[in-house]
Amino acid sequence: MEVLIIILIPATLLLTAWLLLLGRVSREDWVMAAYSKAYDNYTAIDKLRVKDRVRDEKLSKLKGIASIGPRLLLGGDTSATVRKLTQCNEALQRGNLKSINLFTMPGYVLQREFEAIGKSGIHAAILKNSNELYGKKHSPQKARHLLAQLMSYPMIGIAGSAALGSIVMAAGNAAIGATIMGVGTALILVLVYAKFDDLNDRVKKRRASIGKQFPNVVSKLALLVTSGMIMDKAWKITAHSRDDDLYMEMRLTSDEIDNLVSPEMAYSNFINRCNTKETAKLAAAIMQNISKGNAEIGRLLKEMAREAWLERRHKAKREAEKANSKLMIPTMMLFLAILVMLMMPVAMSFSGI
Repeated sequence: MEVLIIILIPATLLLTAWLLLLGRVSREDWVMAAYSKAYDNYTAIDKLRVKDRVRDEKLSKLKGIASIGPRLLLGGDTSATVRKLTQCNEALQRGNLKSINLFTMPGYVLQREFEAIGKSGIHAAILKNSNELYGKKHSPQKARHLLAQLMSYPMIGIAGSAALGSIVMAAGNAAIGATIMGVGTALILVLVYAKFDDLNDRVKKRRASIGKQFPNVVSKLALLVTSGMIMDKAWKITAHSRDDDLYMEMRLTSDEIDNLVSPEMAYSNFINRCNTKETAKLAAAIMQNISKGNAEIGRLLKEMAREAWLERRHKAKREAEKANSKLMIPTMMLFLAILVMLMMPVAMSFSGI
């Protein structure tokens, strides 16, 4: 009984704190949560529309019976999902907050009432990665949302695991109850860390994707500019030629320039969002040569394209060498297994003698 009391006290305190924080949620907190939810919905809608466009382009090349198989593999259009997400955003604009995750809200309260949380190292790390994924305009809200999840989920999760384990222990199953509490708490902490680590993983994958796309982008820019096209138009044509990460960032930069954002600011934002040395060099070269004409920038782009393809070739070789080294372990294991299979009959024959 004393053990149960010791366990229930911190669980009760955590649950009570979570409920008190939930009761202190303000209008500002709801607005922040609604903003993050609406942004996620708009992002999902854009991705679904790109998916539909790619699907339609592939199916337009096929006719008759030949299109049946690919149509089944690619699936139907996503208009129903897009409509549902659009309706969700419209409801948020009307003040209908049913789609907002209630379990996250205490984390918003903690950030609003304790300014030190916003100045912590973990917030700075989240904000830095969010700047790359969402841009400076949306990154503060997305960073705040993720930090709210990281603080709120452990409180309610650990309290729930402790309460459930205590109930099982009170029923006479002490070992099972302790296991529920231990496994439940560990699982909650692992899931919370996974949400933080997922942000880092997405940033790394995005940088790698941008690095792979860069040689094609700079080669196309060099070709268009050296053929006599002005940089703004070459940039826009290249940006709209594909729907990958780097092309989408270029498209956003082009839209900023069209909306009367200064080229220096637009390309600086491009550098911050991509955060790779290749894109930084490209944008810096364009900014430094805006007043020098296309002849100079064309030469720089050609040289940059040559270096990018060389670097990509070297990187492919390094990755191939890493893959070969990783294959050594299963190869050695297979060799040992074959060696054992060959030696076993010999050993058995000797033992029979």
